[in-house]
Amino acid sequence: MEIVTVTNENFEQEVLASKTPVILDFWADWCMPCKMQSPILDSFAQEMGDQVKVGKVNVDEEAALALKYQIMSIPTLVLMDQGVFIRRVSGVQQVEDLKKFAER
Repeated sequence: MEIVTVTNENFEQEVLASKTPVILDFWADWCMPCKMQSPILDSFAQEMGDQVKVGKVNVDEEAALALKYQIMSIPTLVLMDQGVFIRRVSGVQQVEDLKKFAER
């Protein structure tokens, strides 16, 4: 599945109304670990297909979303399922870690 950019404007449609679990990647352009996480998320999204949606939230552009989910460090990944917060993890995660993280 293709990675989507999540904003305040499309949050309800892309995350809250999603029928599949959503992993949100809170990141920023200036963050080197975030740049390391990006290709790993690309591989994960392709491998998982329609089982999990991956969304990217730029904390500099979407500060309200970062505040709502109390993002204190980046990269931070948040798992949402049917609009409900499930869990979060900070730091660079490998594909196998992401698979375990996405399990319900």
